[in-house]
Amino acid sequence: MGGSARVVVVTGGTRGVGAGIARAFLDTGARVLVCARRPPERPVATGRGTARFLPVDLRDPDGVRAFFARVEEEHGRLDVLVNNAGGTPFQRLGDGADERHARILGLNLVAPLTASLAAHRIMRRQAGGGCVLMIGSVSGTRPSPGTAAYGAAKAGLDHLARSMAVEWAPEVRVNTLVLGMVRTAAARLHYGDADGVAAVARTVPAGRLAEPDEIGAAAVFLASPAASYITGASLLVHGGGERPAFLDAANAGHDVIHDKEG
Repeated sequence: MGGSARVVVVTGGTRGVGAGIARAFLDTGARVLVCARRPPERPVATGRGTARFLPVDLRDPDGVRAFFARVEEEHGRLDVLVNNAGGTPFQRLGDGADERHARILGLNLVAPLTASLAAHRIMRRQAGGGCVLMIGSVSGTRPSPGTAAYGAAKAGLDHLARSMAVEWAPEVRVNTLVLGMVRTAAARLHYGDADGVAAVARTVPAGRLAEPDEIGAAAVFLASPAASYITGASLLVHGGGERPAFLDAANAGHDVIHDKEG
């Protein structure tokens, strides 16, 4: 398949954040491939093009290597890999089987490692090298009760990206987008109904959750020539983070004092 457009792979790019990232790269004119175990309900597309879907189970190393070999054979190169696939249900560490937590670690840490290694084998041989982006989370930067295995995996992913950036420089740049809360269908699974999502959004300094296309814009920047000197970095895309709980507690205490004085 000819053409000079960049070739971009977005894992888990069929919905949510991944689809937002895929759309952003499509709008740059890139040839975008999205992969997951199941095809999207509708094609991921913009006015500039449609992402190609290829099936793969990212937890199957042989399947992952075969997937990237197919990408190179059919497209001739690979310029950008976005390791977006992942996620977790809410489950405290003491609940459920140990193997369940291990599977979460596998999907969110081992699978991106496997995909990155396969991508690197292509990128290191081609003119211009390439770029690998990890999709991290604020869950990997602070305690994450209920999603502890996921948080541990995301913390490891950030460290892995920094090490890759050193080992693979200068041919391949590796960076991490550290995401806060994003408005997707999965948000309601974690935060409840619309009122619950709105209440959570008010805890973010920006006053709202991120939109998937905003995450896509950040990914496009890190993969662009404008970011050519950025590698081994972690870009926080979290709307200012999370308002410290002690501030609300302190304000509540002041309110009680004022009520008593009144």
